[in-house]
Amino acid sequence: MFRPDLAIAVLLLAIAGPAFSGDVPSDFDACLDSLAQQARADAIPAALIDEVLPGLQFQPRVIELDRAQPEFVQSFSGYLRGRVSTRRVQQGRLLRFQHQDLLERLTHEYGVPAHVLVALWGMESDFGGHTGSMPTLDSLATLACDARRSEFFTRQLMAALRLIERESLDPGAMRGSWAGAMGQTQFMPTTFYDHAVDGDGDGRIDLWDSVADALASGANLLKNLGWNPGQRWGREVSLPDGFAFEKTGMEQSRSVADWADLGVRRADGGALPQADMNARLLLPQGHAGPAFLVYDNFDALLGWNRSIAFALSVGHLADRIAGGGPLVTEFPDDERRMTTAEMAELQRRLADLGHDPGEADGILGPMTRRALRNFQLEQDLIADGYPDPETRARLLDHEG
Repeated sequence: MFRPDLAIAVLLLAIAGPAFSGDVPSDFDACLDSLAQQARADAIPAALIDEVLPGLQFQPRVIELDRAQPEFVQSFSGYLRGRVSTRRVQQGRLLRFQHQDLLERLTHEYGVPAHVLVALWGMESDFGGHTGSMPTLDSLATLACDARRSEFFTRQLMAALRLIERESLDPGAMRGSWAGAMGQTQFMPTTFYDHAVDGDGDGRIDLWDSVADALASGANLLKNLGWNPGQRWGREVSLPDGFAFEKTGMEQSRSVADWADLGVRRADGGALPQADMNARLLLPQGHAGPAFLVYDNFDALLGWNRSIAFALSVGHLADRIAGGGPLVTEFPDDERRMTTAEMAELQRRLADLGHDPGEADGILGPMTRRALRNFQLEQDLIADGYPDPETRARLLDHEG
């Protein structure tokens, strides 16, 4: 959707000077002037603009982190093990008990279960233990003055200024991630402005120091993202011998009854529940790893963070906090880890062979998985959309 205000921001930033990175750029002050013009056009009070914007500092480390690419493609098993630890499960169970009254109230008001809220809290900030130490306004201004994602971060900076005005925040005390995410729920400023709520009734919203505000805001966001009360996010499942793995993936939805007809069962071997719901089947580490049937509430988790690994980990952590056990299916032995450069090369080979994986960015996303499944089908391989060693060898050796 076209946003005139953002178009103005891009024009102003273009006038301010060319893109920059690395050392403090000579045109950063000019960019701050153009951001001040944008803020005035957005009806942000002049006194606030004059107080905050001239003192903002360029943060070279933010640009370094924004440009940084991981050397290796992290497996789902590595991602999940690093986030769903025994310590985090135990702490989550304890905090669920300690905040039982608050969580019951939030479940009643927003329809989001306590264990899901606590899991998100744990994933985002380790239950408030790590909310970030970077100066939020400096980070946002640095990224707004960098051409790569200027429009997005200009909008975030404007929202942060509105938050200072609305919530009487201390600009110098606003700290968060290098990209500007704040508080125990790690909300970006626009999410904070649009979805955060006063959970403790003190008349202001404090996502840093108020557990009630943080959890209530998380519940409100999930509700607004379409969370369905009384439904699961998904579950681990088992698959029969000879299963048609090409039926998996986020783009292929079937009724729970249809999945049952295909032989899908609960991970413990029991029958799937009789439910009038659609679901998708995900294999984050290929056919040799655990399989997950995910429902509509999984989309709400993806709305919070577009990473499938994040959403699956939140769901599993929530189940563990609620008393569930570890995954039934063990992860396959880790083969040699792929570098992002190797993944990008696989993506280029897929594209050359007519299978569109999207941008060759070195990331194993849904489009790349679909392209891999199509290639695997052509090659009579198990079409699970996962680049196992055989698939990689076949793809790199393929002559077209």
